[in-house]
Amino acid sequence: MKPITIALIGAGLRGIRYGEYASKRSHEMKIVAVAEPDDVKRNRAKEAFDIPEERCFKTWDELFAAGKQADAAFICTRDKDHYVPAIKAMEAGYHVMLEKPMSPDWEECVELERVADKHNRILTICHVLRYAPFFQTIKQLLDEGRIGRLMSIQYNENVGYWHQAHSFVRGYFNRVDNSSPMILAKSCHDTDIIQWFAGGKCLSVSSYGHLSYFNKENAPEGAPKYCIDGCPVADSCVYYAPDTYMIENGGWKAEAASADPRFETMYQAMKEGPFGRCVFQSDNDVVDHQVVAMEFDNEVTAVFTMTAFTEKCNRTLKLMGTTGEIRATMETNEIEIRTFGADRTDVIKLEEADGHVGHGGGDARLVQDFGRTVRAAASGQGTSEGRTSAKVSVQSHLIAFAAERSRVEKRMVQLEEFYVGGQL
Repeated sequence: MKPITIALIGAGLRGIRYGEYASKRSHEMKIVAVAEPDDVKRNRAKEAFDIPEERCFKTWDELFAAGKQADAAFICTRDKDHYVPAIKAMEAGYHVMLEKPMSPDWEECVELERVADKHNRILTICHVLRYAPFFQTIKQLLDEGRIGRLMSIQYNENVGYWHQAHSFVRGYFNRVDNSSPMILAKSCHDTDIIQWFAGGKCLSVSSYGHLSYFNKENAPEGAPKYCIDGCPVADSCVYYAPDTYMIENGGWKAEAASADPRFETMYQAMKEGPFGRCVFQSDNDVVDHQVVAMEFDNEVTAVFTMTAFTEKCNRTLKLMGTTGEIRATMETNEIEIRTFGADRTDVIKLEEADGHVGHGGGDARLVQDFGRTVRAAASGQGTSEGRTSAKVSVQSHLIAFAAERSRVEKRMVQLEEFYVGGQL
């Protein structure tokens, strides 16, 4: 069987991870080209996937100008750089696996789905949670009627104080103008899961949220702009940057601060780079807590809470039905089913990797499913949409856009506001 060939556009941590999952299935998929402006990242991809020098490009425009390089593309660029390469890739004949969110602009999200349909391309969005056994098991329980008819969803994304500080205060997703609203950047995964579980169409949204803590008003007295410049609370502050980044095995957080792990380079990053800043004196403007209430056309209601103010970084949820309820924690992969009137609690403990690792197994299964759908198209068996097609994902993206509009404008938002001519 000839493997599906993949062009990797964006060779950051996510791109490399997806590429590695593809390479593990080398009889099915093979990374054959890369486009990445950062020399270190591009060379890392070149070495990791044994890509010839002539197929290593600095920009996606160079890659597309060189002729069709592969059957499909993984687009793993920053949020604002999703739309253009995805459109160009589909027009050039590539099927596309696109990192979420599709775009920070709702009209571009709609247009991406339209272009995929126009050119008969597979456009899979990286809503990896739908592929995780944890969420698939819950969905199966709902479909089997284990708690009767689903009535209410209570879902928490516990971002974690340290993750908020790294990604949404110091990091790439800390400003709406550089990335997208946090409810979209962090939680379109979760609005997608809520929509999937609800089994209906979202009609309206109300949302409230603020940036309340990670601001100048809460900076310790005498704290410098950069932690390393003699912070008076260095020994007690949980956000002291060198304790996160200048440590052995700093992992993905340290690599974000500096792709070069040498002490001198990392020290300079702490002196001048964004990840060295005091979390109370950064330029962040995204919320640190937000709540969203949703109504669906089948009378299911849902409440979603996203908050930085948790110790654990995980997802917890409670699903309430007419004959019972489900309680679940993704981090531990534990699902409880309680049936009304029964003197017992059924517990499912999934034998899957830690909920943090590859999104509970979702990352690998996403890549596998994308390869399957591309192969089906290539063999003339049709262009299967896959579990997280653009057509499905546009709806859950619009929930996030509606939530942010509601939060900013302080009003309930009808999803129909995003429809054109009565439809998407």
